[in-house]
Amino acid sequence: MMGKRNVDRRLALVTGATAGIGEAVARRFAAEDWDLVLTGRRSERLIALSQELAARCPQVSVLALTFDVCDEEATFAALEGLSEDWQSVDVLVNNAGLSQSLEPVHRQDPADWDRMIDTNIKGLLRVSRVVAPWMRRRGRGHIINLGSIAGKEVYANGAVYCATKHAVEAITRSMRMELNPDGIKVGLIAPGLVETEFSIVRFKGDRERAAAVYHGLEPLVADDIADAVWYMASRPAHVHVADMLILPTAQASMGQITRRP
Repeated sequence: MMGKRNVDRRLALVTGATAGIGEAVARRFAAEDWDLVLTGRRSERLIALSQELAARCPQVSVLALTFDVCDEEATFAALEGLSEDWQSVDVLVNNAGLSQSLEPVHRQDPADWDRMIDTNIKGLLRVSRVVAPWMRRRGRGHIINLGSIAGKEVYANGAVYCATKHAVEAITRSMRMELNPDGIKVGLIAPGLVETEFSIVRFKGDRERAAAVYHGLEPLVADDIADAVWYMASRPAHVHVADMLILPTAQASMGQITRRP
């Protein structure tokens, strides 16, 4: 149920908040005394996270919205249905994203292409399409898009995923130009290897194959990226950290990873 909130309090909207980076970002902003709109596909996880944050941070108001950013109608309906006090979003974290399979283009399932494009590109666009006008009306705001090192480099068997993350980088840079006159910051955070559900989703539940991705190195964890999101969001009004590439120490580039026994 949508309760009334104090519009003088700071508000962040986080997509893909049911696990991994999105969940860590939600916890970090709650700990910093921000109200939250949390979105995701899995209602039971959103409810559990909302209840956890309410118990831990009773002064924080949390609103959970269950929808898939791939579904344009559901996305627009959920966000446009928010009352005015819940539209006063100070920071939007476009975190929802995924990868499907690790195969050459000629062997990939076209349904996997659609899932990545619809989530990573169109999902980000749909949410931004609703939230950016709210920020423009207030003359301030901050949009933080979760990209990837795969948006700066490419690798074999990841053509479509890399393409979607290159698109996120291009969209971020264009949005920054478009919204700058309105006093709105638009930033990109591009992680390298982060151990979350990401690889489990990519390999469609094959946990052994997912674990092998991080074998022989200490990867980043979700809290590392949440720290970066918070750092970007918490700079003074005159400071804009526009682009952050964050790697584990063992990773020098997409193709150079030092693994040890």
